[in-house]
Parts: sequence; structure tokens; C-alpha cells
Amino acid sequence: MKFEKIHNKGQAQLFKNQYLEMLTKTHPLVIWGMYLPIISYMLYYSWAKLDFAISRVALVFLAGMFFWTFFEYLMHRFAFHAVAESPRAQKVIYTMHGNHHHYPRDKERLFMPPVPSLIIASVLFLLMRLAMGHYVFMFFPGFMLGYLLYGSMHYAIHAWNPPFKWMKPLWRNHHLHHYKDEGKGFGVSSTIWDRVFGTMFDLKKEKEDKEKVKELMY
Repeated sequence: MKFEKIHNKGQAQLFKNQYLEMLTKTHPLVIWGMYLPIISYMLYYSWAKLDFAISRVALVFLAGMFFWTFFEYLMHRFAFHAVAESPRAQKVIYTMHGNHHHYPRDKERLFMPPVPSLIIASVLFLLMRLAMGHYVFMFFPGFMLGYLLYGSMHYAIHAWNPPFKWMKPLWRNHHLHHYKDEGKGFGVSSTIWDRVFGTMFDLKKEKEDKEKVKELMY
């Protein structure tokens, strides 16, 4: 769904029904509070009940975190920025992600809200359970922590300047994705897959537009 310009204030109205509209918003701490107990219990269950060694638990957990970065890239590139012809499909894409490009300062929609988040997470857990059996209780917590870190990183990129010099390419890659070219810079928590698949901005050639970046930050 096309829009004329980036809005520095306000937020998109996604539904006419006020209760549905309310369900599209959340605070990062709500999502962290929702998933941290699940992550902790699954890791404990893997070690205490399934008798996996701590080293095995840690290794599979880290693999889950790494897999998240790949999943994030695929979703951002092929689902959130899918080109749709029908108005209904355009509306779905706008609801999922387009509204963020329209209103990048809307900090209530940087995380998937609780209800759809739990539904999607449950489906992904069941699919992973079918694919890897008991290993899912170590892999899924890593995957979900990857999601939580991604959401928090996304919030930080829009809210603050990079805290460390080595993080600046990540910040610039995402800012350029917003105001320069939506067909590049799909990595938010990592630039690994942008580099692998050739969608990384050439940061040596791209100049920083301070005014544009300011428009994207809170």
C-alpha cells in the first residue's frame, strides 16, 4: 500500500473497531514479560526433565538464536515487503509492516501484539516440534530470545544513536532501508544475511541524510 510521506507524529488506524485497534498495540515489556517465563521453563525442562547436558542445551539454544536472524530476514524481505495486487492483500501487508514505514515513530507497534504473537509462536512451535522432536525445547527458546532481541534492537535503532561504533553499520543499514530503498537492508538485528544475499547497502557510497534519519527517530 503506497503512502505519500513519512509521518513523524501519530499512528496509523488499522481497524475501525476500537477494540480491534487496541489489540494492535503493545509495549515491549509486555512481550518480554510474556515470553521470558516460557523461555526459562523450556530450558529448565530440557535439562531437568529431558536429561540433556547443559552444553547440549546451550549449543541448540544458540542455534535457535542464529536461525532467528535468517527467519527475520526472510520474513522482512518476502512477507513484509511482498508486492500485492489485490486491495485485501495490500491491507494485510500494510497492517503487518507497511504502517511502520508510514509512521516509524509509532513505538506501540514495534512488537507483534500479544494475541497474534501467541498464535504465530504456537504454530511455529508445533512445526518445529514435528521437525526436531524434543530438541525444540532448547531450540525454540533461542529462537524466541532472538525475536525479543530483534524487537528491542529495532526499538533502539529508531530511538537512539548507536551506543558503540561497531553497531553504526546496523543502524545506517536500517535507516537507509526506510528512506532510501525498501528493496535493501532487510536485516534489523544483524546484517549477516544482507551481506550473504547482496541486499546490504554500500555504506561507503551512501551518505548519511541527517534530516531523514531524524524523521525516523522518536
